[in-house]
Amino acid sequence: MSGPAWPVWAAGAVILLAVGLAAGRHRRPLAAGLVSAVSGVAALGAVNMLAPVTGVGLALNWFTSFMAVVLGAPGVVCLLMLRLVFAGAL
Repeated sequence: MSGPAWPVWAAGAVILLAVGLAAGRHRRPLAAGLVSAVSGVAALGAVNMLAPVTGVGLALNWFTSFMAVVLGAPGVVCLLMLRLVFAGAL
């Protein structure tokens, strides 16, 4: 990786803070965070299990794992949309 890595870590910290604040507004913040993380991992698994049928898959790496666990199912949908937008650029 070329260049400084601190912007990536700063963005990750901001995302974690925002998700933590959102989960903190629930009556049971740990349960809300756990449900979100499990649904994100399940969505990522479902996308990759259906990849032979749909032709769309997501690589399992630190970035996709972070997005799935921290942001949940909406994070996986965001990854799919980013793949759709940038598919022509690769």
